[in-house]
Amino acid sequence: QLQASGGGLVQAGGSLRLSCGAVGRNYNLKDMGWYRQVSGKQREVVATISANYITTYADSVKGRFTISRDNFKKMVTLEMNDLKPSDTAVYYCSAEIVDYVLDSEYQNWGAGTQVTVSS
Repeated sequence: QLQASGGGLVQAGGSLRLSCGAVGRNYNLKDMGWYRQVSGKQREVVATISANYITTYADSVKGRFTISRDNFKKMVTLEMNDLKPSDTAVYYCSAEIVDYVLDSEYQNWGAGTQVTVSS
């Protein structure tokens, strides 16, 4: 249900924008977020945004990354500036979904998108 795009290769100091959209109907989105994972390490939270637009950031990205959402379009975006080689990872979007058809709530993950920052 979640589809992410926008990863790629960029030089240190550059910028990338990740987008994640939800497809389908008859559902709503609560908290959304971006996570990243380096091979061999645990997935870590990068940024989250609640349904009422309250944001949180990992200390390592504060001041460089900005998360935003469009509830009408059911999308979440991560603007990444001043990228560093340490930001290299596979990035995943996630959302808490309220499914009206199934009458349930669950966490959903998009397929990861690779971000590579060269020095």
